[in-house]
Amino acid sequence: MNFDILPKALVIALGVQLSCQIYKFIDQSFRLKKPSWKHLTTFGGMPSSHSAFVTALATTIGIQAGFNTDLFAVATVFGGIVIFDAYKLRGNVQKQAVVVNRLQALSLPEADRIKISESVGHTSPEILVGIALALVVATPLALWLK
Repeated sequence: MNFDILPKALVIALGVQLSCQIYKFIDQSFRLKKPSWKHLTTFGGMPSSHSAFVTALATTIGIQAGFNTDLFAVATVFGGIVIFDAYKLRGNVQKQAVVVNRLQALSLPEADRIKISESVGHTSPEILVGIALALVVATPLALWLK
């Protein structure tokens, strides 16, 4: 296969992220007993596709360019920021969405409520599974494409 059109790290990272989203779609479709199309693009949930994406990107860059390069350092810092954001910042936004939705349910007629998504952040297990999945998938692919 010729992946020279796009950087290998990007192809692998996008593949890992797409795999996470497809897993979420299949998992939720089975749970709901009908296709859950929104889970192809929804934030939050198991596994963290954001964590998987940035981990796959940094891992592939490390294998391809070297773990002692500035490029790997940039990818690792970028990945850490994205993972921290998914856990802390978006996790807090998710908690606030739950409270706002409950307050609306108590104080507003149903027609006046604005449903705020409660699935935007990630828990520690969701992030850890995303990281593990990325390492398991990206490492052999990066070595194979090197």
